[in-house]
Order: sequence, then C-alpha cells, then structure tokens
Amino acid sequence: MDEPARPQKRNAIRAQNEALILQAAEKVFAEAGFGGATMQLIADMAGLPKANLHYYFATKEDLYRRVVQNIFEIWLHAADCFDNAPGPVEAIGAYVDAKMEISRRHPNGSKVWASEVMHGAPVIQDYLETTLRDWTAGRAALIQNWIDEGRMDAVNPDHLLYMLWATTQHYADFGHQIETLNGGAPLSDAQWLAAKDSVKRILLKGIGAV
Repeated sequence: MDEPARPQKRNAIRAQNEALILQAAEKVFAEAGFGGATMQLIADMAGLPKANLHYYFATKEDLYRRVVQNIFEIWLHAADCFDNAPGPVEAIGAYVDAKMEISRRHPNGSKVWASEVMHGAPVIQDYLETTLRDWTAGRAALIQNWIDEGRMDAVNPDHLLYMLWATTQHYADFGHQIETLNGGAPLSDAQWLAAKDSVKRILLKGIGAV
C-alpha cells in the first residue's frame, strides 16, 4: 500500500509548491514588474528556498511566462460562455460576471498582464499574435452575427470587446483607486454584485440588446 501512495504524495507536494510559487510570483511581478522581480524575492514571498524555484522553473522568464499564461487561460475559459449562449444578453452578461469575478480573485495576474502589454509585450507578444488574435476574431464574428440578426445595435465588434476588457479588468488593475473611493475598504460581496449588475445594464442597454 505504501508504494502507490508515495508518487501521489510527491505529486501533491509538487502541486502545492507550484501553487505557492505562482501565487508569490503573481504578487512580486505585479508590484515590481519583470525587471524588478528576482527569483530570491519570489522565493521569500513563497516561503521556499530559492533552489526550489529553479527546480520547478529554470529561469525567471519561464516563471513569468507561466504567470501570464495562467491568467490568459483563466480569461479564455471565462469566454466559453460566448460559444453556447443563445444571444448577446446571455453571452455578454455571463462574460461580465466571469471577468469581474476573475478581477476579484486574481487581481495580481491581471496587473501583470496589463503591465506587460503597456510595455510593448516584450515577453508575450507571441500570445497576442496567435491565441488572442484568433480568439478575438472568433468572438467578433459571433457579435457580428447577432448584429446581422437584429439582436443588438450595429457596433464595431472589436471595440465592444475592448470596452468589455477595459471595464471588467479595471476592477483589478485600478483596485487601489476603487478601494480609496470606497472609503479605503475593498468592495463587499454586495458591492461586487451591484457593480456587476451596473456594468451589465450599462453595456447591454448601450448596445441595444435589452
């Protein structure tokens, strides 16, 4: 019984360490940027020896790319609602809910992505030119279909997507500003629900979908 249990335990330890490292890396990269971050800082934040980081991630760039890839994949998964939704109200409503919840749960990942793109995407340009471009084209085609069917106003699909990204990610990237304007406190559960409802109502009315 012991032999099969050992690989399972090793896998569990590996998964736990990777999660600690990625969580710490998100925070350090968000606060210091790629240039200011060091593997030692990340190791200290994770509470692990620096050698452990190099065991899981050979270089700082490898770790950085994994952090960026993680938030990107979370965002892509959130967009699955577009594929099976019956129309723009359901698709965009679910997308706003999902993206704002990601901003609440993964603010540092969003900040890392924003900083990377604002600096010209020196590390993740390949993501922008491949996966993001393909995803955007596919969702823009769906939006155009809804326009052609008369289910929403004739707006530019690309600009609608940019507005969705900017609005939902604002709650992560400018979280400190929102907290300051909220009396120095994070948004409560009730305030998050109200924010989601407001964003959905404004956007859906703005495109004539409701």
